[in-house]
Amino acid sequence: QVISDFDMTLSRFGCNGRRCPTSYNILDTSRVISEDGKKKLKDLLHYYYPIEIDPNRTLEEKCPLMVEWWTKAHELLVQQKIHKSDLVQIVRESEAMLRDGFEEFFDQLHKNNIPLFIFSAGIGDILEEIIRQANVFHSNVNVVSNYMDFNDDGVLTHFKGPLIHTCNKNNTVLQGTGYFQQLSTRTSIILLGDSMGDLTMADGVPCVENILKIGFLNDKVEERRGKYLDSYDIVLESDETLDVVNGILRYILTE
Repeated sequence: QVISDFDMTLSRFGCNGRRCPTSYNILDTSRVISEDGKKKLKDLLHYYYPIEIDPNRTLEEKCPLMVEWWTKAHELLVQQKIHKSDLVQIVRESEAMLRDGFEEFFDQLHKNNIPLFIFSAGIGDILEEIIRQANVFHSNVNVVSNYMDFNDDGVLTHFKGPLIHTCNKNNTVLQGTGYFQQLSTRTSIILLGDSMGDLTMADGVPCVENILKIGFLNDKVEERRGKYLDSYDIVLESDETLDVVNGILRYILTE
């Protein structure tokens, strides 16, 4: 089975020298957010993002601060009275991009009945729409993420729990889903991530025999390289493609 992060792992980090948006950025910068809302969301990003990627802070230190960031951001988004019916257009108008080679990646997994589990601290409604618009939302794809809850008029009222942020992507937020238990015969895993928090995504898998951890090192490459090399089996620096992953899949699947 393949277990993957979404933002900046399956989606691109940058294109032509510009940053590509995460699922949150897509919403934060869209026309449905007021100017005041945009400013407040940007201020949160500037304050908390450096903490999130700081190689000198432990996950334990970061965790309460990430909860704080996500909670404040969700509260701001709820104040914007976002309509469910706007999401398709918001994604269509955005600069969201999946990594080069994404079609082969999604199609190979689907064709060979390999489950793809996307474990994301982003917004589930947005990332599902990105995959849908790219025509690769196949039946083998399963997503666990932060989902919006809308009232009868289709207006965002809150986010469903549990809250998933970059530091708690592990079994604590998967309890009750039973997803990995259904796949207990899938003892070999390819894990794809771009942060240290992504390393725990496979924690809920029973009887893991083989796990290959592939890390995308997108940002602050020099200062974070050591930590990534210690933690991931393969580290891809500033690589906007899924070529290495696709090559490994091709090799395994043609055996």
